[in-house]
Amino acid sequence: MSEAGFRVVPFDKNDSRTAFNCGSEPLDRYFQQQVTQEIKRRITACFVALTSEQMIAGYYTISATSIPLTGLPPNTAKKLPRYPLVPAIRMGRLAVDQKFKGQGLGGALLADALHRAFVSDIAAYAMLVDAKDIEAAAFYQHHGFISLPDSPLSFFLPLATASGI
Repeated sequence: MSEAGFRVVPFDKNDSRTAFNCGSEPLDRYFQQQVTQEIKRRITACFVALTSEQMIAGYYTISATSIPLTGLPPNTAKKLPRYPLVPAIRMGRLAVDQKFKGQGLGGALLADALHRAFVSDIAAYAMLVDAKDIEAAAFYQHHGFISLPDSPLSFFLPLATASGI
């Protein structure tokens, strides 16, 4: 993917993360101190947007998860098999360095994650995200994500709707 000169690739532990600053201390700390351990333990996969100078402009993490069938909106749940859990992909974190905000990189990273989930050989019904605040919730809603009934800051998007990405 190339969005405004960015290239999205799997995270490499040799990538320099020290200058990354998205303005959210927990997201910065996670990326700078914790992500390599979670990758090593196969807890998450991380992808980064690199500039032509190899600077990290943004990142996201994805992992396998499931959604309780009863946690989905009733009109969605009635269309699915009656398994107690529905397979999904969780976007755990999504962050853009402050130097690159306002360039559409967050949406491009989200599109990349949806594309990777959709073309994966492992089946998943939806992408699941937890918004950290109202602003993040608005971002996901803008991109078509649907709020889970019992969790107003948790959203899902059926991957079939993302197939055109």
